[in-house]
Amino acid sequence: MIPRLKDVSPVQSHYLAFIDALRKTGFEGELNPDYANRTVLATDNSIYQVLPQAVIYPRHREDLQRLTRLISQPDWHSIVISPRGGGTGTNGQSLTDGIVVDLSRHMNRILEINAEEGWVRVEGGAVKDQLNAALKPHGLFFAPELSTSNRATIGGMINTDASGQGSVMYGKTRDHVLNLSTVLLDGTLLETGALDETRLAEAKAQPGLTGRVHQTVDDIHQRRQQDIEARFPKLNRCLTGYDLAHIRDDQGQFNLNNILCGSEGTLGFIVEARLNVLSIPKVSALVNVRYDSFETSLRDAQTLMQARPTSIETVDSRVLELAKGDIVWNTVAEYFPSAEGEIVNGINLVEFTADDDATLEAGVKRLTDSLDALQGQPGKCNGYSVAWGNKAVNQIWGMRKKSVGLLGNAQGEARPVPFVEDTAVPPENLADFIMAFRKVLDDEGLTYGMFGHVDAGVLHVRPALDMKDPEQVKTVRRVTDAVVELVQQYGGLLWGEHGKGVRSEFAPAFFGDLYPELQAIKRAFDPHNQLNPGKIATTAPELKLLAIDAVTLRGDYDRTIPVESWSYQSEAMYCNGNGACYNYDPNDAMCPSWKGTRERKHSPKGRASLVREWTRLLGEQGQNTQSLAAAEARRMPLLHWIPRAWNTWRRERGDYDFSNEVYESMSGCLACKSCTGQCPIKVDVPEFRAKFLHLYYGRYLRPLKDYFIGTLEFVIPWLAKRPFKWVYNGLLAAKPVQWFLEHVAGMVDSPRIHRHQLGSLMHKLGIDWAEADILQGLPAAERERSVVIVQDAFSSFFDTDTVADILRCLQQLGFRVWVLPYRANGKPLHVHGFLKTFTWVAKRRQRDFAELEKSGIPLVGIDPSMTLAYRSEYKKYLEGDVTPVLLLQEFLGQRLSQLESLQSRFKPGTVKLLGHCTEKTNAAASMKDWQSVFSALGLTLEHEAVGCCGMAGTYGHETRNKGTSATIYDLSWRPLLENQPAEQWVATGYSCRSQAQRQQGVTLKHPLQYLADRFTG
Repeated sequence: MIPRLKDVSPVQSHYLAFIDALRKTGFEGELNPDYANRTVLATDNSIYQVLPQAVIYPRHREDLQRLTRLISQPDWHSIVISPRGGGTGTNGQSLTDGIVVDLSRHMNRILEINAEEGWVRVEGGAVKDQLNAALKPHGLFFAPELSTSNRATIGGMINTDASGQGSVMYGKTRDHVLNLSTVLLDGTLLETGALDETRLAEAKAQPGLTGRVHQTVDDIHQRRQQDIEARFPKLNRCLTGYDLAHIRDDQGQFNLNNILCGSEGTLGFIVEARLNVLSIPKVSALVNVRYDSFETSLRDAQTLMQARPTSIETVDSRVLELAKGDIVWNTVAEYFPSAEGEIVNGINLVEFTADDDATLEAGVKRLTDSLDALQGQPGKCNGYSVAWGNKAVNQIWGMRKKSVGLLGNAQGEARPVPFVEDTAVPPENLADFIMAFRKVLDDEGLTYGMFGHVDAGVLHVRPALDMKDPEQVKTVRRVTDAVVELVQQYGGLLWGEHGKGVRSEFAPAFFGDLYPELQAIKRAFDPHNQLNPGKIATTAPELKLLAIDAVTLRGDYDRTIPVESWSYQSEAMYCNGNGACYNYDPNDAMCPSWKGTRERKHSPKGRASLVREWTRLLGEQGQNTQSLAAAEARRMPLLHWIPRAWNTWRRERGDYDFSNEVYESMSGCLACKSCTGQCPIKVDVPEFRAKFLHLYYGRYLRPLKDYFIGTLEFVIPWLAKRPFKWVYNGLLAAKPVQWFLEHVAGMVDSPRIHRHQLGSLMHKLGIDWAEADILQGLPAAERERSVVIVQDAFSSFFDTDTVADILRCLQQLGFRVWVLPYRANGKPLHVHGFLKTFTWVAKRRQRDFAELEKSGIPLVGIDPSMTLAYRSEYKKYLEGDVTPVLLLQEFLGQRLSQLESLQSRFKPGTVKLLGHCTEKTNAAASMKDWQSVFSALGLTLEHEAVGCCGMAGTYGHETRNKGTSATIYDLSWRPLLENQPAEQWVATGYSCRSQAQRQQGVTLKHPLQYLADRFTG
């Protein structure tokens, strides 16, 4: 039994008093001093881990003004706070041991779009891709492009003065900021923008912090203009972090926006921004140029720039190989051909954009003519391919965006980590600089991958280190110091793109005698050094900046986790905080619980953080989860009912146990497995969640619903028989039973058993049960055209007509269909942590499959989630090979020539597919099979981008999840089905079809039902 985890790092008393005082001011957002929220926001995408005292979520700017007015009072000058947006910083920018102020949860509205004048007004917590989705109907976009654009907030972009791909053409964030609204630490709202001399004089005369900051910054410009000009390097990536070089803009006007952009939350809370937006280029193309060495790709970039492209990005062979092993490769493989024996160690992605085809083609031709003339010569490319059209270009950029995360998906304990990943030098120096950089890394014996913006002189490098090893941690200092010398030698910067954060320790050396001027700015905005202290500048000479090896590392905590726990729950341990699971896009599968709640603890990153801390705390008590799990598997739950009941009673009485906070996060997971397929690190929440529940319910009693769900697969064959079916369905229709199920058992909207028996429908279709000895005795020709359908409980007993229609369609396609007698799959058991019983079920089912496999006849499942369990969960719990069970489309996709011969028997038609999340993310290649199948039969199937439906097996039927299930459905499914007729859609998942019926009364067909209806005989 796991022990009670009652001793966690407490919140300091004066912080608790401050939170109580803030509550009394009328603060309307959430105030969270709980250990779970603190743990989740203790990390970002950096190597650091700093536990905050609390996390607060302001609801609006008035909440921030309440916060800042209170904190400016003398009693609270010891309180420190830090703004946080997307939380994807690579240098600990938003980490603090004070209070994290997360603006992304509520302050994320797009307030106004003025298409005629080309600007937009947004709140700081809005996500970049969210903004661009709103701008797209107007033909506009917000230009700075980031690899994290689906979770990076506008406030975060402003605070790091973010830039990325295409910055040579589009510049940095500050180049597009027109006006900012910033809450200062005295509660005043500072409005900034370009000021002429008259308005500047008025601003300097304002009382309080507003007047002081204008006076201070203008004074610095007047006194130090020549020094600033001499100190700042002439780079596309300017020296951000109080950008003294741009106090006056190109028109000579005073503009505090350029001080606030790149200030990393050290000067105020940016609550609103008015931004310049641009017209979306109408057409685009990407030339993918291959090289035999990475150095060649770097040196050739200057030649490629002569073709005047929009941008040039570079990736090395390591990044490319990692991409080939990821789900993303299915969308881009055709654009990266290589001749037999060709060595590809570097690729330049050269983008051209235009407003018409002729201009685009001329731009591409400028480049390809040059490539054709020089191809194969020393120092030039091996070859190239051209991807035409926005769809193809966006797919390739999607692969490039994922490069950061993919680097983290290395094998072994040494993982690529960020600490020198965004150096910038003049582009003409880049190749020599990178060769010297590589020597530093090679001399340390490190492996690494490289990619980045070669046109701007910025390259991202992440050396692989095991940060649990104290000796390898020392490498961070050695490499950083060496790289600092290199960037100075080559006229560049250590922080070209991702901000300073903890690396601010190098600011005094870079700024020289201008550093005291930065301190003066910090002092004017933040007199008591309360706002994200230790970064960029301090308020006084005696106050030190943070240093890269003086901040707690994530590895410092990780090395205290028992090795056995690290191994047993490895699916959580390697999360690097890249935040891909914070994807804003409602039409993307990952992560539905995050999208439905906007609570970071309900994300894969949040859950991984909690499990790591949970295993660490268990380790402090001398326990490891591997041994605990083995002991739990040997126990008889009924014999330990009394201690579990006692612990549950104590829990309800208020006994604190951190395991309960972890449980609250885990219970919100839909187990859709989107994280397993889409997370670049392959964090597998359903797996480590199941292992957690297995142990958690060794200490506490399970809710009644778990037993209903866990036993359903076993009792459903009996309940489906007459007269039990009538009794069961009748009881479910009774109001008292519905009340009991909802309020006591914890289940809602339980499905009724279908009126038809599958066996009866099979008899009408002339379909027999599959038995191993009969199948093995079939003639070879008969086996060749046979297929065995593997049943699942949900399809066979709740959606029986759909199963029958699928069987009929397979017959129409010329197959002899057999149906395997029903047996439990075990997926619901795994989801709810019944791991001992699940393992027994999996072994039993595998024995069935092994006998059938001898016949050589394919086994095919109907429901994607249940079918994919055979190749995923089964493999983790069974020894040896697992018999393959195909998805329907995989089976049919292997027999396209047979289908093509039947094309004349099907009426043409077009339909859109709403794919199941597990299917789309864990068997991505199979989604193309559906299109191939329909095309072979003369029909058209289009994939519709859609998120999770919110059902996910039994998740939507659990009382506690009812509201969130509906919220998730409303994000993407409801708008689609409201605006177009049901006949236009098909859905592969049973849960998806049942959720559409439940939420909107819409009946969706399975793809094979649609085909069966198009059959003409």
